[in-house]
Amino acid sequence: MKIPQFILVLIFSVAISCHSASEDKAITTDLVSSPLTANQSAEKVLTPKIQMDEDSFDFGEMQQGESVTHDFVLKNIGDANLIISTAKGSCGCTVPEWPKEPIAKAEEVIIKVTFNSAGKSGKQNKTVTLVTNAIPNTKVITITGNVIVPKKE
Repeated sequence: MKIPQFILVLIFSVAISCHSASEDKAITTDLVSSPLTANQSAEKVLTPKIQMDEDSFDFGEMQQGESVTHDFVLKNIGDANLIISTAKGSCGCTVPEWPKEPIAKAEEVIIKVTFNSAGKSGKQNKTVTLVTNAIPNTKVITITGNVIVPKKE
């Protein structure tokens, strides 16, 4: 029984292609884009760092329908510019305002957070998540309090 010639050619082609493909691929670190790699220590890389005296605020009690605003002071204590790419509230009732331009080393900025209690009642725990170029890249700010619903007469 003879094996057809095209099957032999196919087997030979597969064997050669597997051999050459494995030799051509070398492992490199050229594609790594993280500033912290196995070849560098964290002390050598210039990165921003966030410092906040407070990352939570308790507004106490407020009447339903009122709004409260609090300014959180954020300072860049790192060695590179800090960039806040987004700041997102946990719901539509919590709205942050943040600087869109880079925050220089040793610079302080205000993160203004407004909570609107319309339609809310009872204990509230709302967050704002900042996404930055610092390590770690997220910072969570919290606003808590109690919304009192006025009694109907």
